[in-house]
Amino acid sequence: MSTTNAVEVRLSPDDLNATMREDVRRGLTATPKVLPPKYFYDARGSELFEAITRLPEYYPTGAERRLLSAHASDIARLTSARTLVELGSGSSEKTRLLLRALAGSLHSYVPVDVSESALAAAVHALGDEFPSLPVRGVVADFQDLSRLPGEHPRLTAFLGGTIGNLEPAERVGFLAGVAEDMRPGDALLLGTDLVKDPARLVAAYDDSAGVTAAFNLNVLSVMNRELGADFDPTGFAHVALWDAEREWIEMRLRSLREQRVHVPELDLVVSFDKGQEMRTEISAKFRRDGVADELAAAGLFLAQWWTDSAGDFALSLATPA
Repeated sequence: MSTTNAVEVRLSPDDLNATMREDVRRGLTATPKVLPPKYFYDARGSELFEAITRLPEYYPTGAERRLLSAHASDIARLTSARTLVELGSGSSEKTRLLLRALAGSLHSYVPVDVSESALAAAVHALGDEFPSLPVRGVVADFQDLSRLPGEHPRLTAFLGGTIGNLEPAERVGFLAGVAEDMRPGDALLLGTDLVKDPARLVAAYDDSAGVTAAFNLNVLSVMNRELGADFDPTGFAHVALWDAEREWIEMRLRSLREQRVHVPELDLVVSFDKGQEMRTEISAKFRRDGVADELAAAGLFLAQWWTDSAGDFALSLATPA
């Protein structure tokens, strides 16, 4: 691994724990109850999500990978990026397509993720695969994207349709934050899942093998381990539904009986009625005009738009307006 590779920690374990406590307290006392989807991704949750991406019902990962494979050279030609920043990088698996295409101009890769262990593993693996490329991981969330390392022009990638996990107001704030740190010549590469047949959408989040159900329920185990809660995962059922008005999928956990859950770390007791649902994720689906409008509201211009032949998924390249 290159000696120039490193991981900068902007969010310590104590910071992450404090954020979790605040998020969970707010979510469990809200009406209706919610848990943020970022808490899906402990080691077990990450394994389950990787399994989800290989399911026949779950099309987004394969569709985006094919788009990146087809257009990585176009992205490299249009951006000539010296720095590639990836938000929510995880294992950086799909990013390798961009790293290879950008080899002629790229001076550094900056993966950003809240998981220090995932970043450290990715930095090590990429150091072996791209020994001449400095990889500088940053442990941070999407609210701390200022002063990232690397030269301009910079390409910031936010892939996987992850932007759909943010509510509209959150997307506005996120995109504005990204735009604020961009200079002329910089670009944003955004992956968005597109509106399609609701039956296909629901199937992608409620697979026949029950992997997504296990992934959803695993968040209760995270709460038990991290906050000392006594959630009984067998007392909840996985629910996935399509909200046609908002054009997003909602994942929920439905209480199968009346129950009380104790969360000692928060000094909190939470009651659930039989049939009461707690939202654990939204996954918004997009149309081209809507993406263009949201980018424009943040001061960005939709310069390129690529979709697969089925119209399932889109990659867009945006530049400062």
